[in-house]
Amino acid sequence: MTTKPQAQGRERVAYLNGDYLPESEIMVSFRDRGFIMGDAVFDAARTFNGSLFRLQAHVNRLYRSLQQTGIDPGLSPEQMLAITRETVRRNLPLLGPGEDYWVMQRVTRGCNIPGGDLWQSSDPTVIVECTPLPLTARAQLIRDGADVLTPTLRRVPPECLDPNIKSHNYLNLVLADREVRDRAENAWAVLLDTRGYLSEGIGSNIFLVKDAVLRTPRERYVLAGVSRQVVLELAESIGIAVQEADLRPHEAVTADEAFITSTSFCICPVRSYDGQLLGGGVVPGPITRALSDAFGAAAGLDFVRQYLDALDHRPADAAA
Repeated sequence: MTTKPQAQGRERVAYLNGDYLPESEIMVSFRDRGFIMGDAVFDAARTFNGSLFRLQAHVNRLYRSLQQTGIDPGLSPEQMLAITRETVRRNLPLLGPGEDYWVMQRVTRGCNIPGGDLWQSSDPTVIVECTPLPLTARAQLIRDGADVLTPTLRRVPPECLDPNIKSHNYLNLVLADREVRDRAENAWAVLLDTRGYLSEGIGSNIFLVKDAVLRTPRERYVLAGVSRQVVLELAESIGIAVQEADLRPHEAVTADEAFITSTSFCICPVRSYDGQLLGGGVVPGPITRALSDAFGAAAGLDFVRQYLDALDHRPADAAA
């Protein structure tokens, strides 16, 4: 294993197939199946005050994706945990005040062999990397709430691809996001499934609140996000009733509150759904606020304040 010094100057390091290298030296072949076919899986954790949160849950999900796709990373889950922690450790000196990392593990099936059959490939490609969270870019959504729109594109059904495989095949979600952003610059897409019920957005799960009951789409039709699971656990712990159910679009536009969950956001309030203001447009609503406070306590960091501080400290030209 090549063990170059930890992050030098202003360049982060990443893990690639046994080596820790400066990011500028990380090279993936143009024949890699993750690049040419999306034949790869990944997971994404984050840090709070530089400490990884729920890493075991993320690695467990990664290995479920690997098992379902038949990709052998050549590493045990324990080795992946150790590599991830070491990658973060080497990059901690580059975190600025108030910053944290998005931490990704990516595993592809390897490279196609020139002249070989379609299913002949080299050893897998394994990358672990971290990048600063987009705190400034997303802070306004935390402050003002997201405007969710329903795209015309439907989510790929579980009969075609299990949504709980966290794969590199994001085109369905990317095109849906592009569609709603053509309609409204900062809109957030939440797709319907092929049956016409709410499913999920890009890297995110949706929650509705109606009459003090928290509701979210059933796991069969969405990727079971780690942040989603945290919210379900926290809701139970503070006495909020929860239902996992098939949710129609009408239930979204008539909700008292709504929010989305993701690794980076944790919890982001929703201001409007398909043009309808929720709760009079006041965000966050009381249950969203209670869960955000509980999430921050569990993570050991007030993530809402972290986002808002990033907005307060953005450069003057970015604020214009």
